[in-house]
Amino acid sequence: MPHEIPYAFSCVFLAAVVRGLSGFGFALLTVISLSFVLPPATIVPAMFVLEVVAGLHLVPSIWRDIHWRSIAVMVGTAIVFTPVGVYCLATVPVAPMRLVLAGLIFITALVLMAGIQMKRMPTLAQTAATGATAGILNGAFGIGGPPIIVFFLGSPLALQAGRASIIATFLAMDMAGLPALFAFGLFGRDSVRLAVISLPALVAGLWLGARLAGRMSEAVARRVVLAVLMGMAMATAAQGLFPAWKGG
Repeated sequence: MPHEIPYAFSCVFLAAVVRGLSGFGFALLTVISLSFVLPPATIVPAMFVLEVVAGLHLVPSIWRDIHWRSIAVMVGTAIVFTPVGVYCLATVPVAPMRLVLAGLIFITALVLMAGIQMKRMPTLAQTAATGATAGILNGAFGIGGPPIIVFFLGSPLALQAGRASIIATFLAMDMAGLPALFAFGLFGRDSVRLAVISLPALVAGLWLGARLAGRMSEAVARRVVLAVLMGMAMATAAQGLFPAWKGG
């Protein structure tokens, strides 16, 4: 629909600004906001492509700060479990998936608000479990972010290393998830069109977010991101409870 194009452009732009500010949140915000007008099966493949583009340009600057030991285990298990999520995307009704997504985003925001911090790095089993959960979520919603964000930002790693590891994990998972989307026939014409239309908005939003990050304190930026996530979680829950709402 003609009115969906400027709406999609705006959603991607604002989510990219948030990504530039915080280092995460792009897929969460785009999938939720675009689901008001488009089905998840169209949004998720397009967001996979945009996340890959966003991650690739950041890799050179974060390479030395990545916690490779955790990522190797996490990404490995995520790759194995991503097809399970893609199967859910292709077969499970939209409304219950939105309720699950809303709950996960809400819980993630609460955990981050509480500022929970672990004294030691998680065990091998905990890291693998985080990767498996993230893989399922990434395949089903295009957002494996919640468990990964909690894992790294709640770990004893320095903030810079945590952010770098989050970005690297997202990139690896998204690149690994693309073949599964093709295998299930979800990468259709509408998804390709959405990705192409949204690319300029992604680039512009990332640039603006990076500029704002230099002028805004980290504490303020995080509060803004968490407030947006909470609002989006409630809106997504409303869509799941009232499927007749546009986009259901």
